[in-house]
Amino acid sequence: MISKDCLKPGDKIPSERELSERLNVGRSSVREALRALELLGLIETRRGEGTFLRDFRDHHLIDLLGMFILQDDMAQEDILQTKMLIEKEALKALYIDKKKTDSLHVKVSESENLDDVFREIVMMSSNYLSQRIWYILNDFETLICGEKKLTEDMREELIRMLHGIDQQEKETVQETYRRVRKIVDEDATISNIFF
Repeated sequence: MISKDCLKPGDKIPSERELSERLNVGRSSVREALRALELLGLIETRRGEGTFLRDFRDHHLIDLLGMFILQDDMAQEDILQTKMLIEKEALKALYIDKKKTDSLHVKVSESENLDDVFREIVMMSSNYLSQRIWYILNDFETLICGEKKLTEDMREELIRMLHGIDQQEKETVQETYRRVRKIVDEDATISNIFF
């Protein structure tokens, strides 16, 4: 309905009565749904004015989902794999704009923490939702495994990976990414933490 009506943050949403009619549900159901959306920070009610759509980027739904997901021990390994999927997709976005890799070369040479490099890569993807999810997953991984110091082996692999991006060698990029993650896995013994 939001996209169909072309509503933007700050726009007034239809009244309870109108929503009830359009959605073909009772007003009590609409009222309950609106309360839930307000609790999540997606809408705000102003007395005497109505209910307005808030900027979705300011809400904490991702953080809220993160809290529930992180409580499930069975999902912890999946969380690390999801983080890696986001990183791989962000790497693919770098093929389009080679200028972005220049700052990454500097980051790799100066950084002492692997997450700083991947944070930069994820930020370059310009996908706000992926960035938010990656931050939560990264915080979780850091909490469990500690910070990942950038070793010389990792630095060499990252330089190869960036060279692969510059040369549009996708297989090289994928292989060097796997090697970096393997080094991290061996250093942190991530697989042993969960079993």
